[in-house]
Parts: sequence; C-alpha cells; structure tokens
Amino acid sequence: MFKPIFTAAAALAAITTAPAAFAGDKYEGVFDDSNSHYLDYKTDLSEARRELKNDLEGASTPADRAEVIAEFEREVADAESDFIKEMAEDGVVLRRGTVTVEPEIAALVAVPRY
Repeated sequence: MFKPIFTAAAALAAITTAPAAFAGDKYEGVFDDSNSHYLDYKTDLSEARRELKNDLEGASTPADRAEVIAEFEREVADAESDFIKEMAEDGVVLRRGTVTVEPEIAALVAVPRY
C-alpha cells in the first residue's frame, strides 16, 4: 500500500528538483530580451530595416532598388547566421528550414475567401 505512494513522492521530488533544462521548453529564454545574442540580432535587423528605408528613398532606378534589396537580404541573412552560430556555441541548436508549397495548395491559398 505504501509503495505506490512512496514511488509517487519520489517521482514528484525528482521532478521538482530537476534542472530547468529538463523542466520546460528547450528554447525558453532564447527569444527573450534577457538573451544578449537575441538583443544583438534584433538590433541588427532594426538597423538593416533603417538602412533599407533610407537607401530605397535614395534609389532612383530599378537597378538601384534591386541592389538595395539584395544588400538588405544579405544583412538579414548575416544577422540570422550570427545569431544561430552564437546560440550553438551556447549549446542551443536552432534549425533553419525550407517550406515548399505544392502548386495545388498554393492555388487554394491564392483564392480569396469571403
């Protein structure tokens, strides 16, 4: 009779004293302002957006605009790469993925729904 209660009490004690890494979301605190790497990432993105806006205002030809957009995309990719690398150095693996939408599904999404 006491064995199940003892086992449950031992399990409860193990769970409540488990390290935070086992207790919740493995990404807890990663996308939080307490993470200096995330703050750097957000700052880089903000700076890239400001530069994009300013550079687009100064672009006079379609070729200039294309170059400005390409530069923005490079800066965003660089910021993302730096963030992923720094988080990996801290032991958090962030995965990049690619989403492929089949043409039939894309056609369904493109249809307006009222």
